[in-house]
Amino acid sequence: MTVTSPFNVSPELERDLHRVFTPVLGAGIVLGVISIIGAIYSPGDFFRSYLMGYLFWLGLTLGSMAIVMLQYLTAGAWGIMTRRTLESASRTLPLCVLLFIPIAVGIPWIYDWAHPDLVRNEYVLRHRHIYMNPAMFIGRAILYFVVWGIFVYLLNKWSREQDEKGGLETRLAKLSAPGLLIYVFTITFAAIDWAESLENNWYSTIWGFLFVAREGLASFAFVIIVMALLSRREPFASRFKAAHLHDLGKLLLVFVMLWAYFEFSQLVVIWSGNLTDEIPWYLHRFATSWGWLGVMLIVLEFIVPFLMLLSRPLKRNAIALCCVVSLIIFMRWVDLMWIVMPTYYTRGFRLTWMNLVVPASIGCLWIAVFVWQLKQRPLLPLQAPNLEKALQHGD
Repeated sequence: MTVTSPFNVSPELERDLHRVFTPVLGAGIVLGVISIIGAIYSPGDFFRSYLMGYLFWLGLTLGSMAIVMLQYLTAGAWGIMTRRTLESASRTLPLCVLLFIPIAVGIPWIYDWAHPDLVRNEYVLRHRHIYMNPAMFIGRAILYFVVWGIFVYLLNKWSREQDEKGGLETRLAKLSAPGLLIYVFTITFAAIDWAESLENNWYSTIWGFLFVAREGLASFAFVIIVMALLSRREPFASRFKAAHLHDLGKLLLVFVMLWAYFEFSQLVVIWSGNLTDEIPWYLHRFATSWGWLGVMLIVLEFIVPFLMLLSRPLKRNAIALCCVVSLIIFMRWVDLMWIVMPTYYTRGFRLTWMNLVVPASIGCLWIAVFVWQLKQRPLLPLQAPNLEKALQHGD
C-alpha cells in the first residue's frame, strides 16, 4: 500500500532519481560485461578485485542496517532525517546475496586454504582445515546472510507498519538491542572468513571491531552525500537544515576517531609486543611500496578529515562537507586495497584496470538498487515519536 504523505518523493525528485537510475544501471551492466571478459583472461586479478569491491559495497549495506538499529536503541531525534535513506541502503541486501556467488566460485583463486596440496604442507592450514574449508565457508556465509536478512526484513517491515498505525518504536528498540550485538559477532566472523583468512599466519583480536568501524564510517559518509543531494528537492528542501548536516558531521567525526583508534591499537599491540606471527602482515605493507598506501590512510583518512571536521562552519556547509566525505569514501576503497592486494603482490604496489572496473561495476548495480528502493516509501517516517522535534531542529 502506498502511503500518501507530504514526505513522499516529489515529482522533481522522482525525475532526478530516474535520471540517475537508468544510466547507473546501464553502466553497471556494461562494466559487468567488461569485468567478465577480464575474468576469462585473468581470473586471479578479477576475483581479487571483486572481493575488494564486494567488501566495500556490502559494508555500506550492513553499516546502514547497524546505524538504523543504533537510532532505534538511542531513541533520539538525530536519526529521523536519515532513517529512510539508511533503510533503503539496507534493502540492497538481496543484491549483495546474489553478488556473493562469484566469491563462492572464486574461492580457489582467492584463498590458500582451498588448495589441498598447500593444506598438507602448511601446519597452520592443516590446523584450521576443519573450520576453514570451502563447504564450511559457504555454509557460514549462508548463515550470516540469513541472520542479516531477518534483521533487515523486520526493521523495514515494522517501519512500514509504523507509518500506517504508529506505536512500534518500543518493538523496534527491543529488536535493535540484541541486533547490534549479533551484528558485531556476525561481522567479526564474516571478516575473519572473507578478509583475515587471506593470509595464513595473520591473527587479530580486534579485526571484527575494525570492520564495524569501517562500515559505520563509510555509511555515515555515504548518507551525508545522499542527504546533501536530496536536500535540493522536496520534501527535504524546506526541512533539511544546516543543523542536521552539522549533527551528521559530528557523528562522522566520531567514526573517524573510532576507526583510527582501533587501527592504531592493533598496530601498537602487535609491533610493541613483537608478535612474530602477526608482524609479517605489516611488513608486507610497510616494507614495500605498499607502504605509501599506509601513509595515505594515516594522512587522508584520519589526519585531514579529523582536522577539517573540527570546524563548525565546514560541518554546516554541504559542499565543503561533501568534499571531506568524498575523500573518506575514496580512502575506504584504498583501505580495502591495502588489506586485500598485498597478500598477492608481495613485492610492491600494483594497480590493474580490474581493480577499478570490477568494484565500479558492483557499485553501479548497488546504487541502482538503492535509488529504486529510495522511491518506494516516504522519505521521512510518518509517525516516529521524535519527528516534529527533528523537523524543528535548527529553527
